[in-house]
Amino acid sequence: MAFHVMLIPTLGCPSNCNYCWSSEEDSPMMKIEIIEDVVEWLKNFRNEPITFTFHGGEPLLAGYDFYNKALPLLAENLSQFKPAFALQSNLWLLTPELARLLAEYSIPVGSSLDGPEDLNDLQRGKDYYQRTMKGYKIARDNDLQVSFICTFTSYSIEFKEEIFNFFLENGLDLKLHPALPSIRDENPEKWALSPEEYGELLIYLLDEYLDHLDQIEIKNIDHICKSIFTRRGTVCTFVDCMDDTYAIGPDGSIYPCYRFVGMPEWVMGNVQDHPSREDLENSAPWKFMQQYKQYVDENCKRCTYIKFCRGGCPYNALAKSEGKIDGVDPHCTAYKTIFKEITRRATKEMLGSVSFGVDSEDTGKKSKPGVMALMIK
Repeated sequence: MAFHVMLIPTLGCPSNCNYCWSSEEDSPMMKIEIIEDVVEWLKNFRNEPITFTFHGGEPLLAGYDFYNKALPLLAENLSQFKPAFALQSNLWLLTPELARLLAEYSIPVGSSLDGPEDLNDLQRGKDYYQRTMKGYKIARDNDLQVSFICTFTSYSIEFKEEIFNFFLENGLDLKLHPALPSIRDENPEKWALSPEEYGELLIYLLDEYLDHLDQIEIKNIDHICKSIFTRRGTVCTFVDCMDDTYAIGPDGSIYPCYRFVGMPEWVMGNVQDHPSREDLENSAPWKFMQQYKQYVDENCKRCTYIKFCRGGCPYNALAKSEGKIDGVDPHCTAYKTIFKEITRRATKEMLGSVSFGVDSEDTGKKSKPGVMALMIK
């Protein structure tokens, strides 16, 4: 089984999105010596495949020279673990030279757009759209695979049809994030999307997806269908992520997830000390996360969806409760809504005569696909 190491070269970012919780203006920059320590640490840490994701802040602030050294260090010295790479960036700092380097290592890039230019820039800042699309063109010209995350907020949810059509008409696949409250923010709820609205959004996107199945990919719906079909979570939101995901901050500090990077109380250790799994398990953050896991086991045990939900994201739960364990992911209501709806439709399709998107023998016409088409996909 693979595990995931997120590398955070800096929490700095040139953009200033209204709802962002993951950037710090004065954040230091990771030095290449930290990558060397990551290599030495992981050589004897665990004998499993590794996926590295460069995240931030804005990871491209680290510059070409950093990646030109870091990528071969990781790929060649940890080759026995078959390392794979990914990167999350707003693409503003992408150059053709850097794009060619990323393409050399087959690195898929995730970026962010919240919809049409006016709406996107209202949420993410003036000129964000044009600067990201300029980087997107450089990426495409150099054969980089780019997908986009769209953050729905309490404001943009009113424009869900316009946003979906933007992605559809521009041939862009879609992964959505609901805007979340932040442990760091003094006004955490301002942009946050309510669980009820998020649940309704997921149902809306499910229907639109089935109407345009050969034209767009909505990754959230794919992941949820796969989770229901396999009876286990397939993305970090719906699994016991502790001990399978680590984040490394700019100074080499190790955290349970990139969303905690920069918060001293969540430091589990440092790569410069080459900690063992036992060392990390003795840290206060690891023990706290185990307490959360036990809370989920006890409070969600009667839930139909516990096996493939696991209470949702621990960070979401802790952000909502100001760092205390007294509830699960506040989007639980939304998750239950879409899990229930997809399960209901799949059951009806399997027991009835709904087509999976194949030609009808009676009419010769292709019927509208059902959710089983997504599960089979």
